[in-house]
Amino acid sequence: MELEHHDMEDGVRMIRLVGRLDLEGSEAIDLKLTSLAAVKKGFVIVDLEGVEFISSIGVSVIVRVARALASREGKLVLLMPRPNVADVLMRTQIDQIIPVHTDLESARTAVLAV
Repeated sequence: MELEHHDMEDGVRMIRLVGRLDLEGSEAIDLKLTSLAAVKKGFVIVDLEGVEFISSIGVSVIVRVARALASREGKLVLLMPRPNVADVLMRTQIDQIIPVHTDLESARTAVLAV
């Protein structure tokens, strides 16, 4: 699992994940993802386009980071999951608590709307 990030001009942090978000992948990115999102009132978009598989462990890592951000008046949204990943998010109803977007502009608008 690979993790890349960059900060956009509007203060939104884009985190791009690539690989399998299974037990091994989750362990590989958990600490780095948590520290990148650990900012007061942070606005984070997690790009899932490169994630080819997500397990329940991977889902729990994302949910924990989203909750931590929410407790600090921040927000996390998900961007462009592949159909199989989107299906997992829908079946676990994570898409009901963490917004999922199919394009960057709507994700940016949603993450900045408080």
